[in-house]
Amino acid sequence: MTDTIPGDARQPVLVASGVSRQFREGPATLEVLRGLDFSVAAGERVAVVGASGSGKTTLLQIIGGLDRPTSGRVEIAGQDIHALGESARGSLRNRTLGFIYQFHHLLPEFSALENVAMPLLVRRMAVSEARERARAVLDRVGLGARLEHRPHELSGGERQRAAVARALVTEPALVLADEPTGNLDGRNAAQVFELMLELNRERGTSLVIVTHDLKLAERMERTLELAEGRLVGLGDAQRGNLGS
Repeated sequence: MTDTIPGDARQPVLVASGVSRQFREGPATLEVLRGLDFSVAAGERVAVVGASGSGKTTLLQIIGGLDRPTSGRVEIAGQDIHALGESARGSLRNRTLGFIYQFHHLLPEFSALENVAMPLLVRRMAVSEARERARAVLDRVGLGARLEHRPHELSGGERQRAAVARALVTEPALVLADEPTGNLDGRNAAQVFELMLELNRERGTSLVIVTHDLKLAERMERTLELAEGRLVGLGDAQRGNLGS
């Protein structure tokens, strides 16, 4: 039996069907995800909450094609990401997905501009065009004066804004964010989150955000709780009780 979380009347960018994930721990089998069915519509904002160790990061990795489900299917923009070969799967990720993590994962030897341009260069865009697009996005996130700074020369909030810019420079259909404000103080967390919401509104990019930040979750269109391997949709009253 699965827990179906209905999507939206808009065209879905993500459809997951019967997604399960098991891990072997010695003689035991640990079932982290249990036959999940859910979808995310174009432009929709979805928060995923749950206790530490409940499988939230595993779910994001499976959606993003970085881990394989034990069973089930994940369609991104109409394509089953796990049915593709490694090269085609990487190409689909590059064209349709953006990733933001709790730690920025910027390459230390490259400037902010070079880091943000990297996904465009991977798809073999001309260097001059890639740099111009990266410059425009960095300017949009308030880093137009920090283009040539390397990560160690940026503040924590600036590094995370650069990571947001890198995720969005390819204009993905869906951004997957794993605790994107978890390492930031309150002021910087609010700035990064507002930036993500603005870009969601302006570009129609769907967001799936794993978070412990209840204020962030409350501003999503839907909040899903992952518990005992299943997703449960939370209504407004339940969302308001998450922190109690």
